[in-house]
Amino acid sequence: MIFGSISYLNLLPFQVYMRRRSPSTQFAQMLRWRRAVPSVINRQFRRGRVHAAFISSIESRRCRCTDLGIVANGAVHSVFVLPGKFETDPASASSNALAEVLDLQGRILIGDAALKHRLSGGEGIDLAQAWKERTDLPFVFARLCYNRHGKRIRKLAKDFGSKEWKIPRYILEREAKKRQISPAQLRWYLNHIDYRIGWRERKGLKLFLKKAKKVT
Repeated sequence: MIFGSISYLNLLPFQVYMRRRSPSTQFAQMLRWRRAVPSVINRQFRRGRVHAAFISSIESRRCRCTDLGIVANGAVHSVFVLPGKFETDPASASSNALAEVLDLQGRILIGDAALKHRLSGGEGIDLAQAWKERTDLPFVFARLCYNRHGKRIRKLAKDFGSKEWKIPRYILEREAKKRQISPAQLRWYLNHIDYRIGWRERKGLKLFLKKAKKVT
């Protein structure tokens, strides 16, 4: 199985779960990771080069998906519209579309670079917060989807979504050091992200896809 992995901190809990789950099983031995930014993972998934991945919600309309995703119920602190001329982020898909849906002009910035911008006191409109204020619904940035190994992926999603997963301190420290932030800042950031897609998240997703269809 080839699993597409978004190379941002927002998926760190799931990545830790996957590595600690069963490191010596047959499944672990057959698993291969392909890391990239969301727009690249979307493209590789469509072409069948990855078999499962967190696909941008704007691209997931016709995909087979689980009830696991990347969700923010309010400010997410890593997806911004910055002051200036309108400019999409080439790494993004859902966030670019969300800015259009909300009719917000500026430069789109997502991921770890956006988080560092926020932590350093940079200005900008948090897109997830703007969506929450406009709709009173959570925003689903991505969904765990698959084109092969469906039974296994659905089981993984159910298992991960049924518990709260703690990240070992040494991993927090290692990942924070890579991004030049503190472990406390990393932990604070992850507290603003959820992974379960319930009825309110589905309602928000349905509304976003409907609005995005009108502007794209």
